[in-house]
Amino acid sequence: MRFLLVASVAIVLSGASCTTTKEPAVQRTAPTFTEAHADRFAQLALACVHQEYPNKISHVMQSDEDVLPPRKLTPAFYGCFDWHSAVHGHWLLARLLKRFPKAAFAPKVRAALGQSLTTANLEVELTHFNGKGRASWERPYGLAWLLQLDAELRGWPDADAEQWSQSLRPLTNAVRDRLVAWFPKLSHPIRTGEHSQTAFAMGLMLDWARTVGDTQFEQLMLERSKAFYLHDRNWNLAFEPGGQDFLSPGLAEADLMRRVLSPEDFGDWLGGFLPGITDTFTFAPAVVTDKSDGKLAHLDGLNLARAWMLDGIARGLGEHDARTPAVRAAAAAHRTAGLAAVTGEHYEGGHWLGSFAVYLVTQRGV
Repeated sequence: MRFLLVASVAIVLSGASCTTTKEPAVQRTAPTFTEAHADRFAQLALACVHQEYPNKISHVMQSDEDVLPPRKLTPAFYGCFDWHSAVHGHWLLARLLKRFPKAAFAPKVRAALGQSLTTANLEVELTHFNGKGRASWERPYGLAWLLQLDAELRGWPDADAEQWSQSLRPLTNAVRDRLVAWFPKLSHPIRTGEHSQTAFAMGLMLDWARTVGDTQFEQLMLERSKAFYLHDRNWNLAFEPGGQDFLSPGLAEADLMRRVLSPEDFGDWLGGFLPGITDTFTFAPAVVTDKSDGKLAHLDGLNLARAWMLDGIARGLGEHDARTPAVRAAAAAHRTAGLAAVTGEHYEGGHWLGSFAVYLVTQRGV
C-alpha cells in the first residue's frame, strides 16, 4: 500500500514561513503538525512493524539454533526490514499515540504496540541481545533508538504504556549496561554517515538520560562527548555527503555539542569546528537519483536529519547570533526536501523515513 505525502503537507510542515533575512533576531511561525499529518506517518509504521519480509538479519550465528525466521529471533522487533528500523517504527507509533490519543489511527496503533511489547516477546529479545558474539550488535544506532522508545513510554500516564514500559525495562537496562561498558573503551569517535556514527547516537542517549533522570549515564555522555569532540577544528562540510549517508558527521557532532556546552561556549566552539557556517552560509539538500535503491535512498533521510540538526544548531546559537538566520534557512530547505520524500512509494525508504520525519516535525531532539 502506498501512503503519498502530498505537496501541501510538506509545505505546511516545512516551516517555510521562517524569516531568512540576516537580522540579529528572527521571528518565526511554528510549523503546524496536525492529526492528519500524524495519520500519514502512523500508516507508514503500521504497514511495516509486523511485515516480516523482506528482512535483513545481522547477527553472529553460533549454531543451527540461530537460523530462525525474524519473528522467532526477535519477536518484538522483527518488521520494517531490520531490527533498528522496527525499534524506531515502534517509537514513532508510541510518540504519535501519546500526542494524539483520540485520533482515528489510535486504536490500530495501540493494538500494534500491544502485540509487540509483551513481556514474553521482550524476554526473547533480551535472550537474543545477550547471545554469544553479539557485544557489538546494533551498536550504537539501534541501541540509541531502543533508549528513545523507553524514554517515550516512561512517565506516560496511560495503563497500556505503563505495562509496555515495564516489559521493556530489562532490555533497556541491558542496553544501558552494555553502553556503559563500551564507551570508556572506545578510544576514538566514529565519524561515518551511517549506523556506526557515535555523535548522533550519543545525542539520543544523552536525551534519554536526561528524560529518565539517569545522572550517571548523563555524566558518561558529557565526559565522552568532550573527550571525543571538544578539540575538533575546521570540519569541511564540502566533503559531505557520502553517496549513501543518512547522517551528517559534521552536523551531528555540532548538534550533540549544543546539548553539552553552554550557549556562549557552543557559539565559540562552532566557530572553530564549522568555520563555514557564517551569516552567508548556504547548504543545498541532497538529491536521490533512484529511490528504489535502499542505499541511495539514504540521502532522503539525510535531508531530514540535516534539517533537525541545523535547527538544533540554530537553537544552540540563539536568535541574536548573526549566523542563526542562515542556519534556519538551510534547515527549512532540507525540511521541505526531506518531507516531500516521505511517501511510502518504495519500501526501501518507506520502512524508516517516517520515523525520521516524526523526529523532525515533533521536535524530539530540541
